[in-house]
Amino acid sequence: MKVIIRNARLAFPAIFEPKSVAGEEPAFSAALIIPPDHSAIADINAAIDAVAKEKWGAKATDILKALRAKGDVCLHNGDEKANYDGFEGNMFVSTRSKVRPLIVDRDKSPLTPSDGRPYGGCYVNGTLELWAQDNKFGKRVNAQLKGIQFDHDGDAFSGGAPADPDDFDDLSAGVDAEALA
Repeated sequence: MKVIIRNARLAFPAIFEPKSVAGEEPAFSAALIIPPDHSAIADINAAIDAVAKEKWGAKATDILKALRAKGDVCLHNGDEKANYDGFEGNMFVSTRSKVRPLIVDRDKSPLTPSDGRPYGGCYVNGTLELWAQDNKFGKRVNAQLKGIQFDHDGDAFSGGAPADPDDFDDLSAGVDAEALA
């Protein structure tokens, strides 16, 4: 079930290249941080309920209660990661995908890693596909990140945005350029 989250803060982005966490198969992933009163919370919870009901039928309510207690749904309380910038007092959606998400700028033009955005701490719009898992790895309700649109800058989390070219002097002429020749 598709859910769109607008104006979310991006954290732990592995969106251009897949990364492996705890020895798992490499995947694209990110966390989308939103305030607890964000309008998308109701949509996310409705999607969680819908995919659970589709997967487990009449047992969905009981299964979801157990999954939420174990943290096995994609929507989490940010206080679980209070030791990381931006999470405390908020909610977050954890996402993971084997397929690289679409990554675009405000004008919908494609972004690449050399563009320096999106980065951890900026604000994005995200398109997610929620689905219920029930296999040898257990039961969960997951979110696949389908796309990210850079919305606006925010304070970068550690390791976030690269340096700005304006931080450097132009060395293409003058004494410094001759010294490099």
